[in-house]
Amino acid sequence: MTSRIEGRHAVNKWVVALVVMLPTFIEVMDTSVVNVSLPHIQGSMSAGVDEVTWVLTSYLVSNAIIIPITGWLSGLFGRKPYLIFSIFTFTVASILCGAAPSLDVLILARVLQGLGGGGLQPLSQAILLETFPRREHGMAMAVFGMGVVMAPIVGPVLGGWITDQWSWRWVFYINVPAGILAILLTVVFIFDPAYIKRQIARIDKWGLIFLAVGLSALQIVLDKGERKDWLHSDFIVILTIIAVLALVSFIVTELCVEHPVVDLRVFKDSAFSAGSTIMFLGFFCLFGSFVLLPLYAQELMGYTAFWAGLILGPGGVSSFVVMPIAGALMKKGVKPWIILMVGLAVTSYALLMMSGFDLQADFYAIAMPRLIQGIGLGGFFVPLAAAAFVNIPVEQMGNASGVFNLLRNLGGSFGVAVSSTILARRAQVHQTYLSEYITPFNPAFRNAYRQAVEFMQMNHMAHPTKGGLAFIYGEVMRQAHMLSFNDTFYVLSIATAVMIPLTLFLRKAPSGAGAPGAGMH
Repeated sequence: MTSRIEGRHAVNKWVVALVVMLPTFIEVMDTSVVNVSLPHIQGSMSAGVDEVTWVLTSYLVSNAIIIPITGWLSGLFGRKPYLIFSIFTFTVASILCGAAPSLDVLILARVLQGLGGGGLQPLSQAILLETFPRREHGMAMAVFGMGVVMAPIVGPVLGGWITDQWSWRWVFYINVPAGILAILLTVVFIFDPAYIKRQIARIDKWGLIFLAVGLSALQIVLDKGERKDWLHSDFIVILTIIAVLALVSFIVTELCVEHPVVDLRVFKDSAFSAGSTIMFLGFFCLFGSFVLLPLYAQELMGYTAFWAGLILGPGGVSSFVVMPIAGALMKKGVKPWIILMVGLAVTSYALLMMSGFDLQADFYAIAMPRLIQGIGLGGFFVPLAAAAFVNIPVEQMGNASGVFNLLRNLGGSFGVAVSSTILARRAQVHQTYLSEYITPFNPAFRNAYRQAVEFMQMNHMAHPTKGGLAFIYGEVMRQAHMLSFNDTFYVLSIATAVMIPLTLFLRKAPSGAGAPGAGMH
């Protein structure tokens, strides 16, 4: 039950898992916990909608820049010192966010928070893969998955409750005790493996510049694109061109330099390439549904932010239960690609169920597909994360983990952007189609209009004639939006099903996949 590092330190592997997942859970949760607090921040700071959304965008941008270069930074400063520094920076930035006197200060603090927290996901994944023996890598990824998948689900619920009970500032202050505890535990229980030695500082400056510019521009495009009508906005067009040019230049640079800041040669491994592709596409579909479901409950069903967040709860519980089971099955010898195939099929079916929602759906009818989706998610993340690293040597684990987590995050960002666009476009289509039936020549319209006017007259409401038309128009809009949600869920269901054949590329990955840690048995 212990892991031996550098031949000197014996640490219980579950203690290591707890230590690295604590700050990671808090950091991932911060990507979603602030969402429900935005209206309160907007009112407190007297800011417009476009201004206050930079509180989210600034964090995502700085986070995305750090994630892929985590392996390089670990080699430069040492993994343990860099981990402690990351937690410390994230914690201090959380204090600054909570105490921010203006929106500009809050945005700058969020940038610092993203820079501090960006390395925590790949660091924790790399440490877990090294600490657990090869045969238990499925269980290690179950622990990691429970953290990075549960955190975005818990975030909106916790954020809504804290904001309602105290204020939006406490959404940031709750990170402080967890950060202090994580630093103390890291000092005591985490040690660098023998192969990690501080490198001579060879800074791939052009690689860093192209990466920072490209990912920053791309993240802003994905976050702001729908609001600014995509390529109809000069701002989005310019940033898209910058993102493409910078990222292409980054790829060329990294493949040519001797000491790249991100070693892209890791994609020569077919298992890692296939796993990364499936991870990107999988989180594309998952995060799209994570955003749409609470939105559906709030906008069309009248749920509060807290209750809308609770809809995600059953899926979180089922994922929490299934992930360790998936890890145990892999330890027993079940092939990862088989579990992954089943997980994708279950997830696709759950999204298909969501595409059948209507405006009479109760909490159970909405929560049940989420429960089933959570089961599928438990069978998706664990085997995929383990199988993707099957051939990666421990020396490349930090670099590969950074790239893998970047693609996971980008998949989620692309999924949210595309899902939001489909939702808006299909709502327009359905509104146009349904409006064709709003005519005096339609008996159903005449009957509904008469009933609306009579209702308003009985309740002594002003302007019953105009009010009747307004009521019917509002109902048409609700129906159009409901149908657009159904269309979007259906597209995500098909996209998830299309991924199932890709699992065959992982057939060579053995159960308990993953490279063994150096001297960690």
